[in-house]
Amino acid sequence: MEGDQGDPPGRLCVNTDRPRVGDPMGRPPPRAIQTGVPRTRQDRSARMPDSPTGDTPSATRPPIIVVVGPTASGKTALAIELARRFGGEIISADSRQVYRHMNIGTAKPTAAERAQAPHHLIDIRDPDEQFGLADFLDLAHGAARAVAAAGRLPIIAGGTGQYIRALLEGWQAPRVPPDQALRRRLEAEAAVDPAALYRELVTRDPEAARVIDPRNIRRVVRAIEVMRATGQMFSAQRRKGRASYRALVIGLALERDALYRRIDQRVDQMFAAGLVEEVRGLASRGYACDLAALDSIGYAEVCGFLAGDLTLTEAIARTKTGTHRLARAQANWFRRSDPAIHWLDVAHGAPTVPAAALVARFLASPHDEP
Repeated sequence: MEGDQGDPPGRLCVNTDRPRVGDPMGRPPPRAIQTGVPRTRQDRSARMPDSPTGDTPSATRPPIIVVVGPTASGKTALAIELARRFGGEIISADSRQVYRHMNIGTAKPTAAERAQAPHHLIDIRDPDEQFGLADFLDLAHGAARAVAAAGRLPIIAGGTGQYIRALLEGWQAPRVPPDQALRRRLEAEAAVDPAALYRELVTRDPEAARVIDPRNIRRVVRAIEVMRATGQMFSAQRRKGRASYRALVIGLALERDALYRRIDQRVDQMFAAGLVEEVRGLASRGYACDLAALDSIGYAEVCGFLAGDLTLTEAIARTKTGTHRLARAQANWFRRSDPAIHWLDVAHGAPTVPAAALVARFLASPHDEP
C-alpha cells in the first residue's frame, strides 16, 4: 500500500482552448501532468515545458508507459499484462514497496506476479534505511534508460503521486542526506508547539508553505532540514528540468463507493493473510515501530494493536479509513480532469483491451499520443 504521498502540486494554467474531460465527482480542474508529449493535434496530450537550454525533440526521447490510479484500482495487474504483451519491464513508483520484509501491508507484487514480468525498485532497501524522492529519481531514471537501451518498454506503475510527477516533469530533488540529530530536535519542538515549525517554513519559504500541509510534521521537518543544510528554499525541488521521456499516461478510474469497497476487501485480505505476523516478524529482525518505513497505513495500526493501544477490530477499521484517505490524496495528484491522462473505467472489468489499444497506437506514432 502506497506510503506518504507528499503534498500535491498547486494549479498550473494550461491551454484553455482545448476541452477538458469532465470530472463526475465535481472536483475542480488541477494543473495538468506534463509528460513531454508535444501538442501536435487536439487530443488528450500535454507537453513538458521547454527547459532554458532548449527541449529535446520528442522523437529522440524513449517512450514510456505510466499506469496511475488510486490504491486497489488494479495498477499492478494492468502493468504486468502490458509488459507481457509489449515486451515491457515494470518500474515501481511506490515509496513502501522498496522495503524488504514488508510484503503484505504494501500490497507488493507476489512472487508469481513478478515471475510474469521483470520488476525494478522492489525490495531494494531494508526498513531502517532511508529512501526518498532523490533516491527514487536516480534509480527510476537509471532503470528506465537501461530498459529502453535493451530494446524493451519501461512501464512505470505505482501510487506515490509525487514520485511519478517528479519523474515525468523533471523535478530537481534536493540532495541532502537526513540529519537525524536535527530531525530529533525539530520533532521535539513540534511535539511542544507544532505551529512553530510551520511558522519558520512560512517565513523562510512561503511557496513551500503553500503546498505543505502544516499537519504533515514529517514534511515540514524535511523542508526545514533541507533549508538549514543548503541555505536555499525547499521549493527549489519542484523546479523542472528537461523532458526525458515521451510518455503515455493511463489512469484507472473507479467511483468512490466502489473503490472504498475494494479497499475494505483488500484490507480484510491483508489481515487474513498475516499482516499482524508480518509486523511481529519485522520486530523480531530489529525493525521497531518508530521507523519511518513503518509509519505507514496498516503497519502503524498493527503497531498500535501490538502495543495494546488498539483492539484488532479497531486496527482494521482505522486501516480502512486511512486507506480511504490515501485514495482521496492520490486523486489530487492524478485528477479525472487532467487532459494528459487517458482514463479507463475499471468498474465493470479489467481494462486490458482498451489499455493495450492505447499503447499500440502510442508506440506506432512516435510523435503523437493516440
